[in-house]
Amino acid sequence: MRYPTGPIGGPIPVRALGLAPSRRAFLGGAAVLAGAFCLPASLRAEEGPKRGGRLRYGVNDGSQQDSLEPGSWATVMCGAAFNGALCNNLVELLPDGSLAGDLAERWEEAEGATRWTFTLRKGVTFHDRRPFTSEDARQSLLHHMGEDSTSGALAIVSQIKEIAVEGEDRLIVTLTQGNADFPYLLSDYHLSIFPAKEGGGIDWESGIGTGAFRLDSFEPGVAVRLVRNPRYHKPGLPHFDEVEFIAIPDRAARLNALLTGEVDVIEDLDIRNVPLIERNPDLVLHRTPSLRHLTFDMNCQTAPFDHPAVRQALKLSLDREDVIAKVFLGEGETGNDNPVARIMPFRAETPPEHRYDPEAARALLAEAGIEGLTVDLSVAESAFPGAVEAGVLFREHAARAGITINLVQEADDGYWDNVWLVKPFNAADWYGRVTLDWLFATSYTSDAPWNNTGFRNSRFDELHAAARSETDPTTRGAHYAEMQQILHDEGGVITVAFVSWLLAMSRAIGHGETGGILPADNHRCAERWWRTDI
Repeated sequence: MRYPTGPIGGPIPVRALGLAPSRRAFLGGAAVLAGAFCLPASLRAEEGPKRGGRLRYGVNDGSQQDSLEPGSWATVMCGAAFNGALCNNLVELLPDGSLAGDLAERWEEAEGATRWTFTLRKGVTFHDRRPFTSEDARQSLLHHMGEDSTSGALAIVSQIKEIAVEGEDRLIVTLTQGNADFPYLLSDYHLSIFPAKEGGGIDWESGIGTGAFRLDSFEPGVAVRLVRNPRYHKPGLPHFDEVEFIAIPDRAARLNALLTGEVDVIEDLDIRNVPLIERNPDLVLHRTPSLRHLTFDMNCQTAPFDHPAVRQALKLSLDREDVIAKVFLGEGETGNDNPVARIMPFRAETPPEHRYDPEAARALLAEAGIEGLTVDLSVAESAFPGAVEAGVLFREHAARAGITINLVQEADDGYWDNVWLVKPFNAADWYGRVTLDWLFATSYTSDAPWNNTGFRNSRFDELHAAARSETDPTTRGAHYAEMQQILHDEGGVITVAFVSWLLAMSRAIGHGETGGILPADNHRCAERWWRTDI
């Protein structure tokens, strides 16, 4: 999340994948994440990056509620334009999923991973030439903290007990409990660094960051235009002179914009148009494996979804294979109502398989004394690609179980503000998170800021707290396995499908390996890509 939209940990999860950097290497900022997140380099990458030209990127989810305020970022428009082009974090996710320093050069832990010291990069300036200092980093984290915070990063910063600075280039973060994953969490796209204000707070309103591009114009829900930062701290970057992110929520309109040359790249290509792109010699289809999962979320605190039998019956009333075959043309896999992708460490099997069984669903409701179940399901094309079509199929599937689903087609604009986290049964598009701790803390613990299912389970919360500081991989894995089983059995998430990012782009756009943890090359397409026709 996205956002709604909606996590690897330290050395233990990495080792579970057969990659075993030392604890010293990880804590020093050189940990490696599974290569499953990256895709082979572009066929044009061997020509090498060229400088100049413009990138025009067509996104599907810009909103009139989009803002420069980082805690509110929930769309690809904000993530790619503001987090990935305008600003930097202390750390960044590379295309292969490994963690690298960005505004922080290195980091080290002490006291059982409760105390983290970050040494900041010298010589970095904001777009207005103010020097970047430790106080900017401190205030940028504090911005998301506080009792009244509604930040999408609240689950991360709520772990922080204290933030201190030593001189201009050292930031010291003390946590309430040990967390070996903490450096990874600071790659969260909300945690961009902005200039500190005198007296406290950050100056996000002016749109001044340290990123590869400076803000030229921003019209919420329409477009963001940025121009090159000539004093960027990464040598040789960026390659483009300017970039523009353009909101085009309608799939057909996005495709037409690409075909007519109005944009260079579009995301979430309609799967039915894959052959059209593959036949066009001027265009390229690009699939990036990801943690992305598409769901129908039920709020466990709201009737009738507060009844376990209703949740279980609805899970058995969706024919996921039918949806994947007809809506995604086979390009997806089922998730068995477990939001953890199969490529993630500590992912566990959660039996039984929730296969389509309308008779079992009908029997569950009858046993619970529930007759004539009728529910409203909110969908929109901006919720996830194919959400409306998937909802229509769900309605047909559920009818065979005696369940009536009223499909409510919501407006695309404002969906993430007016429907997600608001309506009790809605379609959602989750990016996933780099660690299970992060995924659960963002979306499924009782105090999670993006708990779209309203899930509250004391045992789940207890296991989450225990796993966070656990260093034994066997014990940690057992905690996470039990948590996933609880979500499968009692949670309100119906996983429709796990899918890859699907882009269509002009052959004039070059790139190397692309990251798939977040969309748009982990939000860094503006900084990393280039034109080949210069």
